[in-house]
Amino acid sequence: MSSLDARELEAFLALAEELHFGRAGERLYVSQSRVSQLLRSLESRIGARLVERTSRRVRLTPLGEQLLAGLRPAFDAIVETIDEVREVARGVGGLLRIGFQGTVNDQVMNAIALFRSRYPDCATEIVEIPFSDPFGPLHRREVDTAVVLTPVQEDELVQGHVFSRQQQSLAVSTRHPFAKRGGLDVEELAACPLIGVHGAAPEYWRRAQAPVATPGGRPIPAGPAVNTLQEGLALVRAGRGAMLLCHPTADYYGHRAVAFVPVTGLQHSVLALVWHRSHETARIRAFSEALAAAAEAAG
Repeated sequence: MSSLDARELEAFLALAEELHFGRAGERLYVSQSRVSQLLRSLESRIGARLVERTSRRVRLTPLGEQLLAGLRPAFDAIVETIDEVREVARGVGGLLRIGFQGTVNDQVMNAIALFRSRYPDCATEIVEIPFSDPFGPLHRREVDTAVVLTPVQEDELVQGHVFSRQQQSLAVSTRHPFAKRGGLDVEELAACPLIGVHGAAPEYWRRAQAPVATPGGRPIPAGPAVNTLQEGLALVRAGRGAMLLCHPTADYYGHRAVAFVPVTGLQHSVLALVWHRSHETARIRAFSEALAAAAEAAG
């Protein structure tokens, strides 16, 4: 087969999605007749009809459907690769969308300030992501990178800089018997229903935020499940259960009706910078370096 023409492939893809020669032409900034010409040339190379056109409708032939199914992801991958190479050639610029859960702590804000000073041509956008869906925005490309609670066990995700190790506290209503305690042992969680996490978060991640058993094997009662930290704390205030939070989050969401009691014997809360393996860019790597530098400066 003779070498393919990228313009023919673009015309076919536009027509396959629009199913209208005029709209396909507008999308490609060419005339309707030019779309027809490119399609005929592609069909000539292949040796079969890809599109059926009548006076009322345009539709793909079975062979056209097969070509679309194989061509769309491959063509998108080529375009994405070219964009990434162009980005590297231009250096760090454009827009970096940084997702976060709950609150943006001082280390992250310092990292953003350092990143901006190093790369003034790259804008940053801070996007809150759902507590109940920490990884979904990365998979859906709603953010470029995100600061999330660990653990991270997704094969498609890269766990970058790990930071902010904090002792966890139990958020309880001020009416709860634990409220006036100076601290708790992890085994005492067996006496307190824990508010869990709804939604698309993987089960292993939800279990890490609301364990179902103590290290000694004692079962921990399950409380209601929520989508956001605010919902969880509202249930805490209402006495519907308790919630495990790290110290900075507890301080930020402090409320006179909620007491935060440190828990010993429980793994510390840890944050990590995470991004999708196939969407890694120079911007993300540069921000990861800035976050590591900010953490080192903080000691």
